[in-house]
Amino acid sequence: MANSKEKLFTEFAPTSTEEWLEKITVDLKGADFEKKLVWRTNEGFKVQPFYRLEDIEGLPTTRSLPGEFPFVRGNKTQDNTWFVRQDFCVDDAKEANRKALYVLERGVDSLGFVIKGKDLSAELIDTLLDGIYCDCVELNFKTCVRRAAELAGILVAYFTKKGYDLATLKGSINYDPMRKMLRKGKDLGDFVPALAELVKQMEPLKGYRCVGVNAVDLCNAGAYIYQELGYALAWGNEYLQLMTEAGIPVDTAAKAIKFNFGISSNYFFEIAKFRAARMLWANIVKQYEPKCDCACQMRTHAETSTFNMTVFDAYVNLLRTQTETMSAAIAGVDSITTNPFDKAFKESDDFSERIARNQQLLLKEESHMDKIVDPAAGSYYVETLTVSIAKQAWDLFLSIEKEGGFLAQVKAGKVQEVINNSGKARHEAVSKRKEILLGTNQYPNFNELANGKEPVETSCSSYCTCLSNEEPDFEALTFQRAASDFEALRLQTEKSGRRPKAFMLTIGNLAMRQARAQFSCNFLACAGYQVIDNLGFPSVEAGVEAAMEAKADIVVLCSSDDEYAEYAIPAFQALNGRAMFIVAGAPACMEDLKAAGIEHFIHVRCNVLDTLKNFNALLGIK
Repeated sequence: MANSKEKLFTEFAPTSTEEWLEKITVDLKGADFEKKLVWRTNEGFKVQPFYRLEDIEGLPTTRSLPGEFPFVRGNKTQDNTWFVRQDFCVDDAKEANRKALYVLERGVDSLGFVIKGKDLSAELIDTLLDGIYCDCVELNFKTCVRRAAELAGILVAYFTKKGYDLATLKGSINYDPMRKMLRKGKDLGDFVPALAELVKQMEPLKGYRCVGVNAVDLCNAGAYIYQELGYALAWGNEYLQLMTEAGIPVDTAAKAIKFNFGISSNYFFEIAKFRAARMLWANIVKQYEPKCDCACQMRTHAETSTFNMTVFDAYVNLLRTQTETMSAAIAGVDSITTNPFDKAFKESDDFSERIARNQQLLLKEESHMDKIVDPAAGSYYVETLTVSIAKQAWDLFLSIEKEGGFLAQVKAGKVQEVINNSGKARHEAVSKRKEILLGTNQYPNFNELANGKEPVETSCSSYCTCLSNEEPDFEALTFQRAASDFEALRLQTEKSGRRPKAFMLTIGNLAMRQARAQFSCNFLACAGYQVIDNLGFPSVEAGVEAAMEAKADIVVLCSSDDEYAEYAIPAFQALNGRAMFIVAGAPACMEDLKAAGIEHFIHVRCNVLDTLKNFNALLGIK
């Protein structure tokens, strides 16, 4: 058998990179290779159309095994299991406890509790954890930063009272004053004494991490992947430096930090991000000279993004969160929260929460993604992406350190400015369809109505209300989903009480008229218009007559560029102002058509959002 395999492979001559490039050049038929096939990413580097073994030779990511420094291949050595986490806003401790027990019976093995600072008490923790076997699940808590040390003391007392071996329990307290600064735009002053007290209170809980780096907020504010990672590293390093300067041993300080990342829908990039994150963090901690390399291990929780969630065609959110969850699982994170698909417009119910849990359980129980450590290792593409993202993030990290560190940059409002500008740039990309949100700015469901659905903020992050009424000291992060502008436009149309009819006047070249009708239907349906497609008309007069019989508010001429010179002006004149007239495309004769009074053209270079806003205004929809 071995000989036959060897003989089989010898029958195929190796193909060099040069030969592949020659073949591609021939197939491109003179088109520019760089423009056609090389992807220029938002992360600041280029992605090639193919990779080969030679591309990963010598890369630092290929030199270690799982569980070995710098942990690019993960902290795990036996399998790839992760905690399936579900989070709760604790309004009522008994109800939260009932729900926690319910989900623990249905596959969840990690719980996240967000507790209002004013409600925190030993009695609340007693009620909240009643019946939960705390040594069998991971428990995660968040409360007001001013009461985090008190929460730690209450937890230690509770676990001691219940007779648990404190050293074996797993979980976290998400204490992160710098997150609050980013969200509120307020300087919290010197929080180092509180930080040191928290670490001291948590000392008996060896498996608990109590200092959070919540880079998930950067993801949800619209940050690019390298920005989320670069700022997260600087964020963690700031806490590490503050703790060691306060006299906390570096091993203790590093093991107190937990990273909470977001997951975008950029599937392979997210796999690479988490691999790069572990590698870079390990090298940062190593510079502090810990006694054990285990202190260099990054602990990561991943949460699916809310930035790309949509209100319309909401079941597409399931596709987004599934690929996001899958990329984090393959990347070897420690725990994952999969947000319910309806989070953008309502408080999630039993159905959507069950689906969210099952998305992870399917990856474990049916896809067996918890069985293989770092399955992406060796992939020419993923290994190259890991190094490329690591470089961009590392350059950002170094620039932050050079300018005084993360905390100084937050207080100066520079972190917020950069991330908010990235969010604006991504909104602009969505408005021009350079970034696609399926069902929102491309291929909307023509028949869908909101029927009362409204965008809502369902995050528990607002549970800490201190500082809420104070004037900000500096800029805060802005959280606005990528789909929000399109959703506002579509809701504006629906709430107006009239739904404009857009009639496709298809004529001439069969292939072009069909293509442009489809493009125009998708374009105009993004504003909630009723679109009426047609098979074709023998003349523009017949098309206009049919449009008027259909009581169209908009008539879109769909034909080929060459034929617009023949059809556009007669169609416009036949319509005679009885409806808005649009030409689908940007023909060479556009200036001539404009001179004849035709004002509206829709094509791939349009800003879709601005164009539709203008149409709404012209149609009297406010």
